[in-house]
Amino acid sequence: MVERTASKHVHRKKGGASKGPTPPVIEAAPAAKRNTMKPVATKSNLRDQQRVETSLDVVAILSEQVTVNCKATNVSRAGMMISCDEKTLNRLVPNQTSPAPGQWIEISTQFSLPVVASQNVTVSADCHIVYLRRVSRDEFHVGIQFCRFEGNGHQYVDQYVSRQLSTLS
Repeated sequence: MVERTASKHVHRKKGGASKGPTPPVIEAAPAAKRNTMKPVATKSNLRDQQRVETSLDVVAILSEQVTVNCKATNVSRAGMMISCDEKTLNRLVPNQTSPAPGQWIEISTQFSLPVVASQNVTVSADCHIVYLRRVSRDEFHVGIQFCRFEGNGHQYVDQYVSRQLSTLS
């Protein structure tokens, strides 16, 4: 008598009492090859930085000859989000694909912040484009992470954000 179980043959002797079905023969499968995963480029969670709504004119500098005018819609101590149309996005991110972690698009930015009611300062910062999102048919949000500031730029951004947050309280 031959039973088929999972494409394996199990033989039983004819005749004689059986104590129920004979369990199928299970052979150990060869060990699967394990691939070591490449480490993911990590970055700190920038979402813990409070953002303030704003409407700042930003000049994104892609090269010595190429600049793009944008509008920042929020800013934090770690970065900003700019809003732009498709034409501007094509200049910032030519393939319109959100950058992979660790493959950020490097740009420089310049924008003015009011340090006191009657005086603005220009802040220059090297940045990374870290994400992009389509909001509507012709509106895109581009996330920019600050990397390096020129001069006291980080202090000015910090003061601006702190001042804006204190007026919300």
